[in-house]
Amino acid sequence: MTTYVSPSPGQKVQADLARSWLLVNAAQPARFQAAEDSAADVVLYDIEDAVAPKDKDRARQHVVDQFSNGHTGWVRINGYGTQWWEQDVTELAKYISHELDGPQENGGLVGVMLAMVESSDHVNETAARLPGVPIVALVETARGLQRINSIAAARGTFRLAFGVGDFRRDTGFGSSPRALAYARSQFTIASKAAMLPAPIDGPTQGTISKNLIQGASIAAEFGFRGKLCLLPEQTATINSGLSPSQEELTWSHDFLADFKKDGGQIRNGSDLPRLSRANSTIELAEALGIEWIRPDSDDYSGTATDPYP
Repeated sequence: MTTYVSPSPGQKVQADLARSWLLVNAAQPARFQAAEDSAADVVLYDIEDAVAPKDKDRARQHVVDQFSNGHTGWVRINGYGTQWWEQDVTELAKYISHELDGPQENGGLVGVMLAMVESSDHVNETAARLPGVPIVALVETARGLQRINSIAAARGTFRLAFGVGDFRRDTGFGSSPRALAYARSQFTIASKAAMLPAPIDGPTQGTISKNLIQGASIAAEFGFRGKLCLLPEQTATINSGLSPSQEELTWSHDFLADFKKDGGQIRNGSDLPRLSRANSTIELAEALGIEWIRPDSDDYSGTATDPYP
């Protein structure tokens, strides 16, 4: 899989691993610097839902100005079929970064989140207009969820995202994890089947750490590894909640040490999934620059001899 790596404020972590995706209203450029200075893995200049129709052109121009001034970043664009989509892709196509597969030294567009995706054609038409640009397909309606497998399999789809608020408005579902369990599961299953990175969950409201931690925990439980954020203050908590914990890293290192001590041979039916879990946890932590520090206490969740949870 091609990854898109950038040391710029617009994208600090490669997009297939990015945890916090911070939406910043592009009609309010005074907010741009705070977004770039935040802990967000990816800054998304939003010219879609956050922007009133009368401000769309102005918001798009603010993003163009950012790219012209050497900034890099992602943009949430308006849905295919809206009156603004054509203008979005036409203008942004002029600023596609020439270094999509490497470190960003010059300004430009490195990716888009396409709103209101209801068909693979929506993604592919956008990809044709923005060649080489990774597209996160934001699925936000019942119609989109019904077609999520074909959307995930579309050539242009880089990653899936769940537009929780609009989905609830469209369907009448409540906000509880139980009410949205089926929908969230479909994102993860479709992503896995299409060999995409793990999906991105919708945002949690507010800045209360307890709520953000719970929101990240719910996302992780359903196999999501990214989450939309609405405020810069949310990003550090979301990053932490969607990263391997020290307890998980300790379990992983202890399991691998125990496995190696026993000769590195499969001992029972739970070894293969546990081996995969341990290796993937350590690899993810290394990719995210998370250092393993063994907790002072051995009271962590899971041990090297536990059955695979």
